Amino acid sequence: MARILVAEDEVSLREFVERALAHNGHEVVSVRDGAEALHALQDGDHFDLLLTDIVMPVMDGIALSLKVAKDHPDTKILLMSGYAAERQRAHNLDDLIHDVIAKPFTLDEICEKVEEALKGKNAEERPSTLDRGLTGA
Repeated sequence: MARILVAEDEVSLREFVERALAHNGHEVVSVRDGAEALHALQDGDHFDLLLTDIVMPVMDGIALSLKVAKDHPDTKILLMSGYAAERQRAHNLDDLIHDVIAKPFTLDEICEKVEEALKGKNAEERPSTLDRGLTGA
């Protein structure tokens, strides 16, 4: 399957995502923030997907995504956020990222979004999840 780098500062969510993706057969490396993610990438590790929170200490997911898109253009990027304003900021990255998944999400939702990102489905081919976390749907 795929090698996935997960950058999430909330321990319980990071562990939840890591276990879910590993259970689906992916190799997962988890880090606490964008700086640790960059360090993992600079060690020469190749990742098929970066799954990152937008709001994190040290380096946020937006800055991390810009750096990864520039230095590792073959790595797909999927963002997570529980804040509507932060998800709106991510819209400026439409050409660089696959999607933004709203927190909270279910196990099925995160696994589905990861598979879509890895398969490279276009935005027109998939339903949006940008506001699902706010509407409670």
